[in-house]
Amino acid sequence: MDDYYGYGLSGGAAIALILLYTVVPLAIYALYAWFYMMIFEKAGVQGKWRAWVPVYNTMIFYKLGDLSPWIVLYLFGAGVLGAIIPFLGWFLILPLVGIAGRVVELIAAWRVGLKVQKDAVWVILYFFLPPVWLGINAFDKSRWNPNIQPASWAGNGFLGDRTVWDGVPVQPAAVGPQQGYGAPQQPGYGAPQQGYGAPQQGYAPPAQPGYAPPAAPGYAPPAAPAAPATGAPIPPVPPTTPPAPPAAPPTTPPAPPAAPPTTPPAPPTAPPAAPPAPPTAPNDPTQPPA
Repeated sequence: MDDYYGYGLSGGAAIALILLYTVVPLAIYALYAWFYMMIFEKAGVQGKWRAWVPVYNTMIFYKLGDLSPWIVLYLFGAGVLGAIIPFLGWFLILPLVGIAGRVVELIAAWRVGLKVQKDAVWVILYFFLPPVWLGINAFDKSRWNPNIQPASWAGNGFLGDRTVWDGVPVQPAAVGPQQGYGAPQQPGYGAPQQGYGAPQQGYAPPAQPGYAPPAAPGYAPPAAPAAPATGAPIPPVPPTTPPAPPAAPPTTPPAPPAAPPTTPPAPPTAPPAAPPAPPTAPNDPTQPPA
């Protein structure tokens, strides 16, 4: 009887250990994956299966929180290294990896909370009860709004998100303002700048629409001939001074012809009324001259 009860006690302890280390973690993981799936659906992530893949779902959560998803792999690799190295890894690397992972996770939760209309104080709830925070944001009526203030670490090559994954929307808030510029403008027309700034060096404003007068006539010097090959005779250099342009045409028009006389010419004089006197009789040839 004692052996029977002893065997039963050992079997019950083994079943309890199996439930504690297998079923309970699987149930907790399924709960987290379900909440991730609902939040990812709000964010526009395509494919519900992404929320059920271990490690990958955490990487997407970091990406939605404007953090580089590769940080998850960096922390995972540091944890494996700390577990391999005795003493130094167990008592220094692993605790530091745990603290760093927790801080980064809180930052991602804070950014995701801002995009579902939650104040920054909600991250305190995530610090103490992550499943409660995930469940509230998964099933409330909040909508996803990525147009929030850009992350201050967006320009950092290690923390900033620069990945582009198919099916996961790129968060515009992950792109910080460029150096020398303010915050990115919202879609639409921005307010016009006050005053007129000087044009940039080398830029000529476009000509106003209208009639452009033709170019003044003149002489265009011919293009310089190409350099002759080595040993070839050098052609004569053309004159550099262009010939004088043709004289300008007279600007004063010629005088018009005189106007015709308005008074008709006088009629010819009347012929003489008396005919001329006949000639005298010829002298008698028989008579001597007087």
